[in-house]
Amino acid sequence: MKTYRWIVFGILISLIPIGLASKFYQGALEFWVNNSFSSIFYEMFWMFLVVLILPRLSLRRVAFWVFIVTSALEFMQLWKPPFLQAIRATLIGRLLLGNSFVWGDFLYYVLGCAIGWLILRTLKAKCVKS
Repeated sequence: MKTYRWIVFGILISLIPIGLASKFYQGALEFWVNNSFSSIFYEMFWMFLVVLILPRLSLRRVAFWVFIVTSALEFMQLWKPPFLQAIRATLIGRLLLGNSFVWGDFLYYVLGCAIGWLILRTLKAKCVKS
């Protein structure tokens, strides 16, 4: 389990610069990479964080709940009370909460959770003895 957690930690840490790079990428397909593709890394980050903290949880449940919570955050973008707008006005707030609702983001949430689940399942199978 110790090796598994170290690898999860390493991937989690690597997802931060990858996710930020995708959020601030400039070049071909910039809008799509910044606003849609980057959501895959966002989902994976949360999955790896949960698994790092609670490594014995079912990976299916982790993927399911990360999808549910991030989907709820997506819907919260439709709600614009002053306190949330103040949070969204900051870089961290925009990165964590987003600032505009887009139906298409759910596809990338599913993809991020599926890719995260596959990676974690493979790691767990190779690193953790039953």
